[in-house]
Amino acid sequence: MNDLLTVLLMAPKEGESPLVSLLPLVLIVVVFYFFMIRPQMKKQKDLRKFREGIQNGDKVITLGGIYGKVVETSDKTVIMEVEGKMRLKVDKSALVLDSSDLMTQK
Repeated sequence: MNDLLTVLLMAPKEGESPLVSLLPLVLIVVVFYFFMIRPQMKKQKDLRKFREGIQNGDKVITLGGIYGKVVETSDKTVIMEVEGKMRLKVDKSALVLDSSDLMTQK
C-alpha cells in the first residue's frame, strides 16, 4: 500500500511534464556541488600546490602538530628542523602551511 502511494505521489500530474518533477532533485544536486564539492576541490588543489612549492626556509606544521622549518627537500620527503636543532625527515603529504605565516601576509 505504501509503495503504491509513493508511486502516485511521485508521478507527474496530468498535463505536467515529467521534467518538472525532477527539477527539485536537480536543484539539490547543483546546490550540493557549489557548496560542498567545489570548495573541497579548490582546497585540495591549493594544498597540492603548496606541497609542490615547498622551499628551504619555509615554516610548516605537520599533520601531527609539529612546528618546524624546512632545511632540505626532495621529491617526496622534507627534512625539517624543529626546536633544539633537531632534524626530522617527514613525508610531504604530512605537511600543512604554518598559520602564523598567513597572519603576517594579510
